[in-house]
Amino acid sequence: MAFALLLAGSGVAPAQQEKHPVTGRAYAGVMGMGGASWLDRSDREREENPQLAVKLLEVPAGAVVGDVGAGSGYYTELLSGRVGLSGKVYASDLQPGMLRLIRERIEKKGLRNVEVVQASEDSPKLPPATLDLVLLVDVYHEFSKPQEMLRAIRASLKPGGRLVLLEFRKEDPSVPIREEHKMSVAGVRAELEPEGFRFEKVLPDLPWQHILIFRK
Repeated sequence: MAFALLLAGSGVAPAQQEKHPVTGRAYAGVMGMGGASWLDRSDREREENPQLAVKLLEVPAGAVVGDVGAGSGYYTELLSGRVGLSGKVYASDLQPGMLRLIRERIEKKGLRNVEVVQASEDSPKLPPATLDLVLLVDVYHEFSKPQEMLRAIRASLKPGGRLVLLEFRKEDPSVPIREEHKMSVAGVRAELEPEGFRFEKVLPDLPWQHILIFRK
């Protein structure tokens, strides 16, 4: 456990004290490749329950979804199984090393409905008005240009499409994650709603994380 928690805060590039202009939140910076093993740790299902998270989102077969900040592709694989061959998953990440890990996962698991996308700091590079759902798992707080990213994500969603954030609960001091990697419901809403997203609900079912659901 201690090793996992240390990894949760390791490999993070300095954000040069940049802060969100609305909330004043300091950006955490991007988890580097040193954190890849933490993303695929054996305790992840027990500590975060990703399979339950994807189930709760009720992603239908045939949906087009984006896993933004996909990391090693852990959630990409789960989403691929949910949407099936009639659907599609765009796995977008800023780091070429993470994209390499996703491609290795695709080949090993035989995932035929996943497209790997090289993101930039201000855009996930997803096709416009195409996606039913964009999922951000423990990544929004790392964005160095969150407003630009949100605008690009919004443009990629179909009318009424969903943006879902999983973020470690800042309101809960018992969640054993470094504070800069946590977010509160109020903080997320304050940053997303001005960018054209309507808050729908928060699901409290996961051990450590909020599931925050917004609509375009």
